Amino acid sequence: MTEGAAVDTIDTADTIDTRPTKIVYVAEATAHGGRDGYVTSQDGQIELKVAMPPELGGDGNGTNPEQLFAAGYSSCFHNALILVGNRAGFDLTGSTVAAKVGIGPNSTQGYGLAVALSVSLPVLDADLAGKLVAAAHQVCPYSNATRGNIDVTILLG
Repeated sequence: MTEGAAVDTIDTADTIDTRPTKIVYVAEATAHGGRDGYVTSQDGQIELKVAMPPELGGDGNGTNPEQLFAAGYSSCFHNALILVGNRAGFDLTGSTVAAKVGIGPNSTQGYGLAVALSVSLPVLDADLAGKLVAAAHQVCPYSNATRGNIDVTILLG
């Protein structure tokens, strides 16, 4: 879905339990009307119209779950990247993470997702950037939740 240098990551889904040992925050949101309705959060911070994108037969006059997932994954992964960078003594000012979330039919008459994360670490060399990205992929809750469930490609660019 994007171009750049892919980062090799270790799939530890079978060897490491990534479930939380303690819940410290719970987000609450409610959908009204599915993909052609609106979503709200319990605290009132989110109140968005949702609509099917034209590619899926809708009018596109609202956000959609894939955009919300892309926003959540990119911000969460970026925070994990900043965390591991800071722990290693690096200032990641100017770094960015962009996410593309694709949706399409799967082989079981349902739908599946694929994610491409594009990471920019302009102040670091490629080898060090790759190591920090791999570490962030182990820390990020979205990465831990999706590992082994959907294709996630991480590109350095």
